[in-house]
Order: sequence, then structure tokens, then C-alpha cells
Amino acid sequence: MEETESTRGLMSSAGLVPGPYGEETMVCQKTHISNSRVSIWFGGDPFAYSTPVLFAQFVLIFLVTRSVFIFLKPLRQNLMSAQIIAGIIMGPSFLAHYRSYARKLLPPGGNMILSTAADIGLMLHLFLLGVQIDVTMLKKAGRSAMLIGTVGFALAIVLGGLALATLAHVIKLDDRLLRSLPVVVAVNSISSFPVTTSLLADLNILNSEMGRLASFTSMVGDLCSYFVATVMAKVTIAIRTSQWGLLWSLFWIAVYLLAIVFLLRPLILLVANRIPEGAPIKESHIVFILVILFACGFCAEVLGQHSGVGSFILGMVVPDGPPFGESLVYKLEAMSNGLLLPAKFVITGLNVNLSSIKSSSAAIVELIIIFGYIGKFLGTLATSYYCSVPLGDAVCLSLVMCCKGIIDISVYNILVGEGVVDHQVYTLLILTMLVITGMSRILVGHLYDPSRRYMVQTTRSSIQDSRRHNVDLRMLVCIHNEDHVPTIINLLEASNPTKNSPISIFVLNLMELKGRAVAVLVPNFRKGRLTSTAKHSKHIVNAFSYYARENQDSMFLQHFTAMAPYSSMHDDICTLALDANVNILIVPFHKQWTVDGKVGNDFHSIQIVNQNVINRAPCSVGVLVDRNQKTGFLTGQFFFRIALLFLGGADDREALAYASRMADHPKVTLTVAWIRMRTNDASIRKETVGDPDPDIEMMDEFRANAMRKKRIVFKEEKVEDAVGTTEVIHSMEDGFDLFMVGRHHDPYSPLTLGLTDWSECPELGVIGDMLASSDFRFSALVVQQQPSGTGFLNTNLIRPISSCT
Repeated sequence: MEETESTRGLMSSAGLVPGPYGEETMVCQKTHISNSRVSIWFGGDPFAYSTPVLFAQFVLIFLVTRSVFIFLKPLRQNLMSAQIIAGIIMGPSFLAHYRSYARKLLPPGGNMILSTAADIGLMLHLFLLGVQIDVTMLKKAGRSAMLIGTVGFALAIVLGGLALATLAHVIKLDDRLLRSLPVVVAVNSISSFPVTTSLLADLNILNSEMGRLASFTSMVGDLCSYFVATVMAKVTIAIRTSQWGLLWSLFWIAVYLLAIVFLLRPLILLVANRIPEGAPIKESHIVFILVILFACGFCAEVLGQHSGVGSFILGMVVPDGPPFGESLVYKLEAMSNGLLLPAKFVITGLNVNLSSIKSSSAAIVELIIIFGYIGKFLGTLATSYYCSVPLGDAVCLSLVMCCKGIIDISVYNILVGEGVVDHQVYTLLILTMLVITGMSRILVGHLYDPSRRYMVQTTRSSIQDSRRHNVDLRMLVCIHNEDHVPTIINLLEASNPTKNSPISIFVLNLMELKGRAVAVLVPNFRKGRLTSTAKHSKHIVNAFSYYARENQDSMFLQHFTAMAPYSSMHDDICTLALDANVNILIVPFHKQWTVDGKVGNDFHSIQIVNQNVINRAPCSVGVLVDRNQKTGFLTGQFFFRIALLFLGGADDREALAYASRMADHPKVTLTVAWIRMRTNDASIRKETVGDPDPDIEMMDEFRANAMRKKRIVFKEEKVEDAVGTTEVIHSMEDGFDLFMVGRHHDPYSPLTLGLTDWSECPELGVIGDMLASSDFRFSALVVQQQPSGTGFLNTNLIRPISSCT
């Protein structure tokens, strides 16, 4: 390009030239503008060089995107929507109207470099999405998911096609528009699996019943939509250009996919299997995978496919989860998702031009697009209801299936780049996607509550009820890591399993969802063999299996593993507790102590899980504070010394019922301290003929039984205020392995008044929080009875325990 007075100072210029599908933009760029070392203090213009422009574009993208996200976040919108809207604001519809802004920050040459970086980010992101997909999950998709996914996809095409056929006969359409609309109908029927799982994770319902069904349904729909969209795009281009040889590319695409599955997959598995167990993935392994990734992207582009298609398929053949898949996601996610991918969404918004919308044809295109969404919604809703999905869940599932995301945006960009659709259709697709997806996120977040199935008031499930009705005790214990195992097993042994009074124990190993897209709740054994999911925690499984074999006549034990985000992990816990009809579930406290009594680890995520469980559990809950005491049954100590503090209330009565069962164990000593007010005021005793005090009734019954057992010590401590309560607790701090106490106490009672000012962990209650402080060295169990009005067990919802898989 010859430099003239009008072009001097510009890094590039652009113009329209004839292309294979219509007019295209041709960019002419100077050869010396890739870098700039000319200081602005000496008259240099940094915006005349590509590198400073690229840096400025990344900074501007970050600032505008985050500013938009501040306003969208209260509306439950995700960052992707903010990035697209930021691109629209930065693009020709708004800011790019100003020539100085467009010339400096959005020059044609600079946009090409930004687009290249964005495409690399998209390629990496799609690869990581593929890595997190376990393709074997498709085998577990039940009849309902298969039917819902297929019918929802088909009805979206049918309604969109009927709308197109009807309008084509009624209204005269432009030939180019008429040829592009069938492709719009096809791609509008897509319900992408990565998009669906990302949406479910954002709304904290990934591991809910509806979330799992949506994941399987979208996986089925993904297979249908990819096949139809690929074939439709190739056929449309072949018809437009009369180049029927393009259909041969479908054959080579099939060969390409088979090569990834049968050639590259064994090679990657060989590399993954050579990594020692527990060893980190090496940098050379990352580089090796990246080289293969870029090679697959190159081959995809040669075959006329987007590079992201090859990267996504390659990711699907890479082992998901720890250690290989998790390490890949951890090392590559920050760069791809944090820096490069936002540029792709912003460029999507930059390509949106509101002025390209023409009122005459835009209404027809929008009507066809809307009919596609209606078909998807109605097809999913009707089929879900036919498959006995509750109506409310069916509506939410239908809304989720209508949501669009990164995969759909990539397809739209490919179509507009290849000239299959024009900028008007592209703009309407993007705008409709933003509106429908945004509204769906709001409605699903408002309508769907996974904990609703726990909030059914019929019967109470607690330890008191199991003793009252003389039924076996059923316990669910949760494990986050191996450090929790010894104290949990001590607690189970202290629970006194016998032949006459056996215990059913359900062990749930909890793992954060990393390197996977689908939440998992599965048994650890199938047909007598350890499942692949449980192999990551085989030491925990072995410990409980050994304990169960030693007590096979007095207990029944089942292992489960749950992989879920911490924000929704409580749903798996409560689901298993409901299905197993347990009386009490035990969760470990989020703090772990060292041998010298100091806090070693503090897991805030586990604290969030515990708080959610306490608020939603369909049974009683015990929070176990483990002081890392290596005493008790595992080390051969003769007696396991337990102390119970009783101040009154439903939670203390539940703790006393549990402690009473423990007291029947021959190696347990129990000391019960009943802390009462020194006054004999009737308003405090609540002891009248017509309204007996349940605390006094239960303590009188316990005291009568305690007198017949030498290993039970009962004492009544009368105090005047909270200071006296604290003194009693400190007087008992030596000589006990485990302290038990109820969680909730009357905050206005003189026994606890003022102690709430020092409480740090509300999930433990006032006394429990004191026992968990660094002043004491014993372990503690804080018990909460199933609260009235929440979490009552609905026996009609109980399913066989195998259905949790």
C-alpha cells in the first residue's frame, strides 16, 4: 500500500472486495508496525503500532466488561452476557461511531490480531470443556433423557421449519435470506452440553435431580445437533456454489474424528497412565498435549471446520478428572478463560450491528427464531411431563434447554464468516440469545429450589424417634479427607452397634468437582468391584470396609462418592439422607487442629457446606469437631470418655438420646452435667400439671436409668448466669475424649446471655462454638434435631438406595 497524506499515521486500512459468498473486508497493513519503541515524549504514536493497540484492547475489554457486569450480576446474568453487551457498546452500534476511537482502538489490522488471540482462547476453552466431559456418561443416560433430548431437538426443527414454510408462501423473501433460514432453524435447535452444565453450575443446581436430567438431556441433544448442523451447513454451501464436491468433506470429517478416537486417544492414555499416582503432571506433558491440540485445530481448518471442533473432540478423549484432566484444566483455564476467551465474546458483540436490522425482513427472521425456541420449550416440556417429571421441574428443565452459550456463539460466528447468514440474521440471533438466556436464568433461579423436596411435613426423623419406635439407627457420615476417618470410626464404634440393635451406616466421600463437567453421586462398589470414581479415595473405602467386616453381625454399611461444587454439595448430602431415611448425619467441622492444639487448616468451603446442611437436612445433624486426638478404640484405650452438657431444648434432648445409646457400650463412660438456674422460679421450670416440661421428663427418666449403671455419672450444676455456665465447662475440660451438646439454646436465657457476642461459628451454636475454641483439647459433637417446619421426611419420596446412582 503506497503511503499518502491521508494514510500516513494509520497502521492499516480496509476496504470491500468481492468474496466467494459476497463482499468481504480486505485489510492492508504496513509491515513495520508490529512493535513500537517510539516514546510518546518524542512524538511517537503508540496507536500506530499493533502491540500497544492489542494491550489497550485487552485493558478496555476488561474495564468495560466488568463495568457492565456490575449491573447484570444482581439479575443473575453471567460474565459471558456482560462481555457480549460490552462488545455491542464498543462496536459500530455505539462507540465505534466516533472515528477517532475506531481508528485508534479498533483498526482493521488490530482487530485481526485480537481475533487471532480470541480464536486461540476459544480453541483452548473448547478443549478444556471437552476434557471435563466423561463420554461414558452417555451410557448412563436413561430413557427419559434420551426421549426428552431427541423430541426437544426435533420439535424445535419442526416448528421452525413450519414457520419458515408458511412465511415463504405468504411473503416474498430474498433468495439469499431464503437459503440461509433453514440453517438458522437447524442451529437454533441446539442445546449444548457444555453450555447447559456451565449454566447449572452458575445456578448451583448442577447436582440436583433436574440438573442431572438436564445434563444427560443436553448430551443427547448435542449429538443430534452437531450432526444435523454440520450436514446442513455443507449442503447449503454446496447448493449455493454448485460445488457438490464439498460433500466429500463430510467423509473426511468422519475420518478425522475416527483418527482422534482410535489413534490419538490411545497415545494420550499411554502418557496419562505413565504418570505415577499422586505425582503432578509434568510441563513436558502439557506441551505435548498442546502440540497435539494445535495439530488437530490445523487439520480441522483444512477440512473446512472450525479449529474449535477438533479441540473439543480431542478434549473428550482426554481422561477427565484427577490427576490428568484436573491438572490440564488448572494450568490452562486461567489463560484461556480469564484473558483470551473474553476477547472472543467481545468480538461477537463488535460484529453486532443494530443498523443492519431492516424492519421488513427482520420481523420474519425473528419470528422463525422465536418459533425455534418455542419448539424447544414445548418439546422438552411435553416429553418431560410424559416421563413423570413434576410440572415445575419440567418447566425449569425446558427453560434450561432454551439457553445458549459459547458453542452456539461459535456456530453463529462460523455461519456469518462463511457467508451462510448475513449480518442482520447474525445480529438477531445474538440479541435473541441474550434476551431468552437472560430471562431463563432469572426464572430458573426463582422457580427451582432443589431443597424443596426436603421441606415436606409428615414425620420427623431423629435419634429420639428411632429409640421411641424401637427401630434400627441409620446414620450418614460425610468424609472430606483421610484425616476425618479415625475419629469418625471411633464415633461409630461408640454408637454401640450390636446384634440386637444394629446400625445402618452410609459413608459419603465428598470431593470438589474438578476437571469434570457433570456432578456425580454413585456407590463405590458395583458388582463387588470398586468403581473408577472411588479409586481416588480407596484408602478411605478400605478403612471403612475393614471396620464393617469386623462388625458384620451388628452393622450394615454402604459407600458412596459425591463429586460436586462446594456451593451445591449439600444437595447430594441431603438427597442421600432423604433416600436412605437416616436418623442423623455427621459432618466434619471445617477446622483441623495440629497436635499442639493450634488450628492447622481452615476450610471455609466446608463451613459453607455445613451451614447449608444444617439449614436443609431432612434429619438430625451432628457437627464433629475433631481435635486430632489419637485415643479411643483405635489405640486400645480401655474407656472412651464422653461428657454431655444439658441446658435444655430439643437439640439437647436429641444429644442426650444419642449419648444414652452410647452409654450402653461396655467401653464407654458417660458424664452428664445438667446445668440449671439456681432459682426455683416456676416460669423457668415450666413444670405444671397441664404442661409438663419435656426437658425435666427426659432427665428424670435418664436419671432413673443412670442409677443402675456404674459407668454413668450424673450431676446437676446450678448456676446464676453465663459466667457460671462457663465455669462448669472449664471444670470438666480434663479427662474427656468427646464432649456432646445441643446446637440451639435460648439466646435470652441467663445461662447463655452474653456468650453470643464471642461466637465465631454460628453453625455450632453458642456452647458448641465455645467448645470448638482453642481453649480446649477434646473433640466435640454438636447435635441439632431436625427443626420443626423444615426438612420433615416424606415417606412417599423414599426410593431404593440404588436409585441414587
